[in-house]
Amino acid sequence: MVNVTVSHVDERLQPGETPAEYVLRLAEAKVCAAVHSGSPDLVIIGSDTTVADGDEILGKPADKADAANMLKQLRGHSHQVYTAIAAVRVADERLLTDLCVTDVPMRSYSDDEIDNYVVSGDPLDKAGAYAIQHPDFQPVVHMQGCFASVMGLPMCHLERLLRRFDITPKADIAAGCQAMLNYQCPVTRAILRGEQVG
Repeated sequence: MVNVTVSHVDERLQPGETPAEYVLRLAEAKVCAAVHSGSPDLVIIGSDTTVADGDEILGKPADKADAANMLKQLRGHSHQVYTAIAAVRVADERLLTDLCVTDVPMRSYSDDEIDNYVVSGDPLDKAGAYAIQHPDFQPVVHMQGCFASVMGLPMCHLERLLRRFDITPKADIAAGCQAMLNYQCPVTRAILRGEQVG
């Protein structure tokens, strides 16, 4: 059984917080906020994702000008997407976390492409001002990491986290993820072996 609940947590960045610390704190806060409302047989899962250029966290743009500036900042080089997953078993409040860091190489798109994309309104509700899956803008050169994490939830990381609770999925999560995203993931096996990949 799957229930979705919105956890209202303070998402403001704390002084000196790195992107990894930030997403891990928020993922943990989300599951901890929900643990006392769950029945003992549940495992509650929460996640948080952020876009970072070096140590600078790029949230959702404030307006169209901010979106254009972010896209210019990211153009032509790689940045990172950090996704943290936290899970808590309600019965004993055991909390586990996992972190996925994905390098995202952006292509050298033109100013006209940025302008057209910003006018579409799509980047205004996206961290880093872009959607990797946008069919027209297509900002990324060639992915070598976890595509699902950039979309929001790294499924192989979720699977290996659940296995630490002795929960075995009934389906092939990696195959399903790759089929849905139409992406041949080069890091699936390494993630499921417990390696940290970028």
